[in-house]
Amino acid sequence: MIILLTGENAFEIERTLKSMIANFDGTAEKVDGARLELRQLPDLLMGVSLFADKRLVIIKDLSESKEAWAKLAEWLSGVSDDIELVLVETKPDKRTTTYKELKKIAKIIECNEWGDGDSAKAEVWAIDEATKMGASLDKKSAQLIVRRAGLNQWQLYNAIEKVSLLDAITDEAIEAIVETSSAENVFNLFDAALRGDRQKLATMLKTIEQSEDPFRLFALLSSQAFQLAAVMAAGGSDNIAKDFGVHPYVVSKLSSSAKKLGRGGARKVINIFALADDDMKLSRADPWLLIERALQQVASLK
Repeated sequence: MIILLTGENAFEIERTLKSMIANFDGTAEKVDGARLELRQLPDLLMGVSLFADKRLVIIKDLSESKEAWAKLAEWLSGVSDDIELVLVETKPDKRTTTYKELKKIAKIIECNEWGDGDSAKAEVWAIDEATKMGASLDKKSAQLIVRRAGLNQWQLYNAIEKVSLLDAITDEAIEAIVETSSAENVFNLFDAALRGDRQKLATMLKTIEQSEDPFRLFALLSSQAFQLAAVMAAGGSDNIAKDFGVHPYVVSKLSSSAKKLGRGGARKVINIFALADDDMKLSRADPWLLIERALQQVASLK
C-alpha cells in the first residue's frame, strides 16, 4: 500500500504517523527524503528484509530531492506488496508526474490546518481530547479554550493538557493558564478600537509590538474589518457564522458594534483600513505608526 500524507497541519500528520507505527507489527523505517540519494531509493521501495515479512517505510520531504522525486514516478508500480510506503509532503507540486501517478494509485490523506469555519469542530475535538486526559470539559469551557488558544492544533492540544490538570475547570482558571493566540489578540485589539478604548489600545499595541510582525498584524486587522462589513451587510441573518466562516462569538461581538456604528460607520472603518493599506504598500510611514493611527481613527468613531 502507498499512502501520501499532505497538508500543513503538522499535529494531524504527526498523530496519523504515530497511529500507523503503533498498528504496525515491527519497526518502522523513517527516512529523511531531502537527504536521500537516488541510488538508495530502489532498496527502500523494493528491497526485502531478512528479519521481517512486512516493512513500513516512512519518507518525509522526498520532493526536496528533485532527482529522486522525479524517478519515483517510474518505480511506484513496482513497490513490493510487502512494503507499506508512506510519503509525507506538506505541499507537493501537483503539476509533477510523480504526484499525478500517486493520485492514481496512492491513498491520499489531507491534513489541512483549521480555519475560522472549523471553530465548532475544534470545540468538539477539545472536549474529546480532554476526556482522553481524564478531564470533563463542558461546551462553554471548550469555546473559551478554543477562543484563547486559537485553531492551531499543537497550541490547542497544549492548552487542553494544562486545563486537564486543574482541580476545577472555571473561566477564571482557563484565562489564567491559557495564553491568548495571535488571532485572539487581534480580535481584542480591534474590539478595543470599536469600543473607543484608546488607553487599552495603546497598552495592547505596546505588548503586541514585542512579538508580532506588523504586516501580518495589519492583514489580520483588515480581515476583522471585512468581517465587520460582512456582519453589517448580512443584517440579522442567523447564518452569518456559517456563510462567512466566522466564529459565532465573533459574530455576536461584531453584531453589537455594527448596530452602534450603522452602515455609515462600518463604511468609514473599511475606508480607514483601505487608506492605511495604501500607506503601508507605499511605505509612507513606520508600519506600527500606521496601524496605531488606523485603530485610533476607528476608536474616534465612537
